Amino acid sequence: MFHPLVDNWFRARFGEPTEPQRLGWPEISAGRHTLIAAPTGSGKTLAAFLACLDQLVRDALAGTLTDTTKVVYISPLKALSNDIHRNLEIPLAELQQAAIAAGHEQPLPIRAMVRTGDTPNRDRAAMLRRPPHLLVTTPESLYLLLTSPKGREILRGVETVIVDEIHALARDKRGSHLSITLERLGRLCEKPPLRIGLSATQAPIDEIARFLVGAGNVDSDGRPNCAIIDAGHQRQLDLNIEVPPSELEAVCSGEQWGEVYQRLSQLILAHRSTLVFVNTRKLAERVSHQLRQTLGEEAVAAHHGSLSRQIRLDSEERLKRGELKAIVATASLEMGIDVGYIDLVCQIGSPRSIA
Repeated sequence: MFHPLVDNWFRARFGEPTEPQRLGWPEISAGRHTLIAAPTGSGKTLAAFLACLDQLVRDALAGTLTDTTKVVYISPLKALSNDIHRNLEIPLAELQQAAIAAGHEQPLPIRAMVRTGDTPNRDRAAMLRRPPHLLVTTPESLYLLLTSPKGREILRGVETVIVDEIHALARDKRGSHLSITLERLGRLCEKPPLRIGLSATQAPIDEIARFLVGAGNVDSDGRPNCAIIDAGHQRQLDLNIEVPPSELEAVCSGEQWGEVYQRLSQLILAHRSTLVFVNTRKLAERVSHQLRQTLGEEAVAAHHGSLSRQIRLDSEERLKRGELKAIVATASLEMGIDVGYIDLVCQIGSPRSIA
């Protein structure tokens, strides 16, 4: 199915394919729109990317790879977009080394770039001058590219669109806006791009599939023209609800907040890495400040959309390296991002919604 260079690299790096990879690759290679539902860590993102990388490698070795964007990866999260970019750099570098070791004189000039609201102006300008083959972006940034003449030019050759964490987009007006953007992209390209959707939590899955492919790819009976790979399963969860020991009132008192912070500190100290979710940015700053008073200034960090890009990335990297005991975050940091080893997740207050 894959070029020997890609196939040998995958088997040396990962061994046998996982279920979503084994079931997804034939459908993607056949050019069918594909929706993959599989747990976090099952390799579903690589299932989407590797088929795209294989075609780029074939074009590069044949000397037919042009400076145009072929793959667009869309994530609802800026943090996840940066994480995926890092995860692409390693396979690309290893495939480059494998090509040299196999005696190929032509290098693999395959480029990946991130375009989000955090992307510096110089990088945006560089992308327009020399487009990446793989573009990692958010729904809003893709829309902005499509509304600019130079942006449209680099997107005319797109062949594949990957929508990650699709459940987070299908539920609201952000997803409705993305649907229009994808239809505009399809009209722009010579051939409508192949669409691949990814998520660990999808229900009802047929409705998500219809959202992915658009109304033009749904028959009169409501069946989407889409291969559905459902490799999900129910996980064993250890769930517990804790309340302050003092009597609850309509408004949480300062004494009760002190009890909450004390219990949080006990839980954090009893675990290696803890992720604390709160509902507002103000609360993220307040909780992280109180925990730092107990656990130390370098043990806890806040993470939310009002912080600068560099501060957010630094917190994510420190968490991955195990340098933080806890991170207090709003929805800007979701579990779709590769945050390393987390053995406790806490939610302060009732969440606004559950996926």
